[in-house]
Amino acid sequence: MYGWRHLTRGLRALIRAKTADQDISDEVASYYDEAVAAARAKGLSEAAALRAVRVAFGNTTSVREQVRSTGWENAVRTLYDSCRYSIRRLRQSPGFTGVSLLMLALGIGASTAIFSVVDAVLLKPLPFPHAEQLVSLRHTAPGVNIKVLNMAPSLYYTYRDENRVFQDLGMWSTSTSSVTGMNIPEEVPVLMVTEGLLPLLGVQPAVGRGFTAADADPKGAATMMLSGSYWRSHFGGDPGVLGRRMMIDGESREVIGVLPEWFQFMDQKFALMMPLQFDRTAVQLVNFGFQGIARLKPGVTLQQATADVARMVPMAPAKFPPNRGWSANAFNDARIGPNLISLKDELVGDTGKTLWILMGAVMLVLLIACANVANLSLVRVDGRQQELAIRAALGGGRVRITGEMLIESILLALGAGGLGLAIAYAALRILTASTIADLPRLASVAIDSGVLVFALGISLLAGVLFGLIPILKYARPQFLQSIKSGGRALSASKDRHRARSVLVIVQVALAVILLVSSGLMIRTFQALRGVDPGFSGAKEVQTLTISIPESQAKEPERVIRVEEEMLRKLENVGGVISVAMSNTAPMDGGANNPVYVEGMNYREGSIPAIRRFKYISPGYVATAGSRLIAGRELTWAETYGQSPVALVSENLAREIWGDARAALGKRIRPTLKDDWREVIGVVADLHDKGIDQDAASIAYWPLLARNFDTRKTQVQRSVVFLIRTPRAGSTALLEEVRQAVWSVNRDLPLANVRTLEAIYNQSLARTSLTLILLAVSGVMALLLGVVGVYSVIAYSVSQRTREIGIRLALGAPVREVTQMFVRHGAVLSAVGVACGMAAAFALTRLMKALLYGVSPADPGTFVAVAAGLMAVVVLASYLPARRAARVDPVEALRAE
Repeated sequence: MYGWRHLTRGLRALIRAKTADQDISDEVASYYDEAVAAARAKGLSEAAALRAVRVAFGNTTSVREQVRSTGWENAVRTLYDSCRYSIRRLRQSPGFTGVSLLMLALGIGASTAIFSVVDAVLLKPLPFPHAEQLVSLRHTAPGVNIKVLNMAPSLYYTYRDENRVFQDLGMWSTSTSSVTGMNIPEEVPVLMVTEGLLPLLGVQPAVGRGFTAADADPKGAATMMLSGSYWRSHFGGDPGVLGRRMMIDGESREVIGVLPEWFQFMDQKFALMMPLQFDRTAVQLVNFGFQGIARLKPGVTLQQATADVARMVPMAPAKFPPNRGWSANAFNDARIGPNLISLKDELVGDTGKTLWILMGAVMLVLLIACANVANLSLVRVDGRQQELAIRAALGGGRVRITGEMLIESILLALGAGGLGLAIAYAALRILTASTIADLPRLASVAIDSGVLVFALGISLLAGVLFGLIPILKYARPQFLQSIKSGGRALSASKDRHRARSVLVIVQVALAVILLVSSGLMIRTFQALRGVDPGFSGAKEVQTLTISIPESQAKEPERVIRVEEEMLRKLENVGGVISVAMSNTAPMDGGANNPVYVEGMNYREGSIPAIRRFKYISPGYVATAGSRLIAGRELTWAETYGQSPVALVSENLAREIWGDARAALGKRIRPTLKDDWREVIGVVADLHDKGIDQDAASIAYWPLLARNFDTRKTQVQRSVVFLIRTPRAGSTALLEEVRQAVWSVNRDLPLANVRTLEAIYNQSLARTSLTLILLAVSGVMALLLGVVGVYSVIAYSVSQRTREIGIRLALGAPVREVTQMFVRHGAVLSAVGVACGMAAAFALTRLMKALLYGVSPADPGTFVAVAAGLMAVVVLASYLPARRAARVDPVEALRAE
């Protein structure tokens, strides 16, 4: 009861301050009247009684103040008054406030933006129930030098039958499909899944139902589900879409459900979800073209699951027949084993190291900003020495004075935090819209409650950090000396400059770390740009994908005829130099399979090294901007005649036959049951896995082949057209290309429309993003460091005006006075650079995985950063030093 009364009395005192003060005054007056009356009752006169009460209790004003100070509301009122006083002081110093807000806002904004990415990508769990139980079923095959091997249907069924550790498991893959019969034809991304994948994830359809075993039956009805975004954009969110039939790749499929709007799986953008359909009796042993996922049973660890998978893998050859042309020994010789990883780690990959490095970089920028603001605060508090001394002499307590100084710093930091949030929001909008931001889970990056708490936390931390430095230095000012001093006219003591000099050294050291990191990324980017990707003129190559379903052309040769007809139409488009086709664009991946070489002895059932397979049309090498090292390209006669020919990459030729020209006339094939194919050409190496990866060993095959890969006839129904033209990327060209394709078949949509240069730049996405963010951090650090040095020298000049005047009056050369201050700045920067170099030498080793063609301890980078920073700092020192040389000795002495 007392607590409630105490609370309500305090709230009333805060809300109705005047009334509360009047109540206290009335209460004190009544108490005094009672005390006077009691004294008079003892026989004292009224004057004597009043005097006795005042002696005993003091005057009424002090008593009222004592009463006010007893309530909790007094602390709130004191804090409020201190905040008002601090805001007023900040408004009186617009220069200091504006510069401090800007520097802190940049540091806080950058830190908040990167943290929001770290939080979304690395810290938040996947949006599924008990996401920690989800694992990716990856494998490894050291026998054929494959570090990451995906999932096969044979292993899927084996694990379903034999496992002891999984609640359930599933498979998935991605594809594209042509949607026709709806306005214009459209090529859309498709997610193919086993029927149990959605229940495994704990996801329920927003509308309709999910897949069942009947949907997974190859003989069952053709069904599909829509993504939430596709449902909204194409059907306006109409629930009546259930039961509707759509033409997908020429086949009618029934819509049975709609996925939730929020559902996103492994960052795969898809419009349609379709069931994977397998006839278990026809499943062969080797078909690792799928991704696997499983949910662990409660209490099962990843290590236990790995051991169970290792137990089950050898069971597969007994359950499923080997592929045609292979034996069961090939599976065993590959030494397939488990390589399980959590689903989140599978999604994030090696992005974590990059993001933590960037987080550390922006936090260093924030530290430099704090050091700069602390330096400015030292100057500002130094100018208040007399004020602080007088306040202390008049009874101002140390706690009250230092508390007000700290509140001022915190208010300044909170204001900067608000601006920083605006900067972070803008930066994230730019980042998410950027094509170089190739980050997983990027769609979930947002400024949410967790990010707001982080921004508030670092704002408070920054305020305390830079606020404590002047407090620790001036918490006990030498009052008498401060009052007696002449203030700014007297030269500052070495003790006054020591704290500011230390802060500058810290700033320069931190700037060195960031500049070295930026320099290493610049060297990496230069090294990557210097790598020959295996093609040229990427800016002039337009790529697009077209798929021809069986409903449009059933016979293999007819497929090639349609594709060639479209190629000829495209050749006639204005400005087109040449056109060619491939199953995948350069640097856009592809299938990996073994290549058998004639004349080499292979143990029964063993598998040779895995190579990248590409299927190409005549003219591919020239159109792609590659070059022939030896031999020639394919011809259309060889393609239609299904001649047993092939091309190989230069590194494959050198590896097998020792020389590129030696490969000509040699024969290769993908399986032991296929026809031998003569090598007619050797193509320059292609970095098909990315610029930072070794060039892939590639076998190039015709688009149409007989007795190939255990098939009687193989044809590429989905091809990428490569169009070499100076008009690549223009809207006008794309419209003409679309009309050319539709003049052959209006039901064939264009997909993946982009230039080869865009594909190339995508391979540099992670390096580009890291380079840009580190470079921005380095530039900010350099500017802040220069500002710090400049402010120290400028302040030193202003404090030593009288000393400079005396030196000049006594005949000191102007050059000597200038050099004195430049030397001071050079010494500070030299110490900072030395400390920064030592720290950078240790820390840049963390960047080793991000570098290419350059060592973390690259001497050229370290020397360039040291020399460049020293030159900039000396220039920053020279500018205020030159002002010192212009001091008029007479005016300087007269000012004293």
